[in-house]
Amino acid sequence: MNRLSDKVAIITGGAGGIGLATAKLFLEQGARVMLVDLDQETLENIHSEMNHEHLAIFAADVSDAEDTRRFIDKTLDVFGGIDIFFANAGIEGTSSPIAEYPDDIYDRVLAVNLKGVWLGCKHVIPRMYKGGSVIMTSSVAGLKGFPGLGAYVASKHAVVGLMRVAALEFASQQIRVNSIHPGPVNNQMMRRIEEEINPEDPAGVIEGFEASIPFRRYADSSEIAEMALFLASDESKYITGCTHIVDGGMMAQ
Repeated sequence: MNRLSDKVAIITGGAGGIGLATAKLFLEQGARVMLVDLDQETLENIHSEMNHEHLAIFAADVSDAEDTRRFIDKTLDVFGGIDIFFANAGIEGTSSPIAEYPDDIYDRVLAVNLKGVWLGCKHVIPRMYKGGSVIMTSSVAGLKGFPGLGAYVASKHAVVGLMRVAALEFASQQIRVNSIHPGPVNNQMMRRIEEEINPEDPAGVIEGFEASIPFRRYADSSEIAEMALFLASDESKYITGCTHIVDGGMMAQ
């Protein structure tokens, strides 16, 4: 079943684990996909390896308004419309107590993780088709605190507030807006977080995270993509303004 037949999706953070897994799943389900990321070389490699007629790429900084307008215009030029916007781009920053957190890293985390989503809402949604779907990647860190990850936690909490406002503001156009909250995912971002938390024993960090998850394992990127697919599809047409947790039971405790 092609659950996204002929729908057009923009996916930011497209070169990362979740973004790429989602792009592959969306394409399998009949969508046309514009994959957006800051890393031009990686995007080109992905485009070459996938070799899919309904995949396009665009290198952009999601925290820059002009770049945001450019990837929107390119999507409309290539595919003629926008049905789905997956605001997925995000960075982790560093692991440091609030009192010692570097200002420049804080600013960059907020720029990508929050302003990037803000600019997407501001510029993408008004040009989407009626009945479209906006999906924002937050985190379990958007629902609870994690010592040492203050900037990341702050940005992901803020995404929830933005999601709820956007859901209300665009409801008259039947555009639904939701957030996804992954627990730890087995991807490169988690490798960097583990290394930041304890450079001498990242394996111990993994064990600690896994011990806090009832399923006792990290998620695979494809499992987050499956939630994104549900929210992108017409199966979620009456769901908006909601937080969707994919964490193996982490938040149930």
